[in-house]
Amino acid sequence: MLIGVISDTHGSQKGWIKAMDHFQGCEIIFHAGDVLYHGPRNPLPDGYDPRELANSINNSSLPVFMVRGNCDAEVEEVMLEVPLLSPYFYSYLEGVRVLLLHGTNMQEEELAQLGERYKADLVIFGHIHTPVAKKAGKTVLFNPGSPSLSFNTEPTIGILDTDIKKVKIITLEKGEIFSELSF
Repeated sequence: MLIGVISDTHGSQKGWIKAMDHFQGCEIIFHAGDVLYHGPRNPLPDGYDPRELANSINNSSLPVFMVRGNCDAEVEEVMLEVPLLSPYFYSYLEGVRVLLLHGTNMQEEELAQLGERYKADLVIFGHIHTPVAKKAGKTVLFNPGSPSLSFNTEPTIGILDTDIKKVKIITLEKGEIFSELSF
């Protein structure tokens, strides 16, 4: 099963649309939070249109599972027909245990400990806007980066392939593999 992985859209309809182009063939989408609001310290992302982004998520042909990020407010949920799960979402799909969270102010060591505690094969997190794919003990830490407000890299998204147990980080503009890791 292919799963689209995205985080930190921060209201960017443009980032979402470009990500959806790369999610063709995926069966579901995991969103690691910071969905609609750009945040008080962040600049407005290119294509900032939280109303249209909410509409796109609501009308997605793929099921979308989202966790609450530090910039997600309860008031935004009136625009979303998909609940913002909080603070974690745990899933067992095709033999892969996945823990999805935003990871606000968590260090990689803490994320790895959570993964170990929940016996997760994969911990998907956001918040830092920087792509990460690395092993930490028996768990893979996976951050798809951001399609709208990326720090230190170009905009990125992720793909999880449960059949071959591999994660990929893909550049949004060119669709090139930024990094990949088997687990």
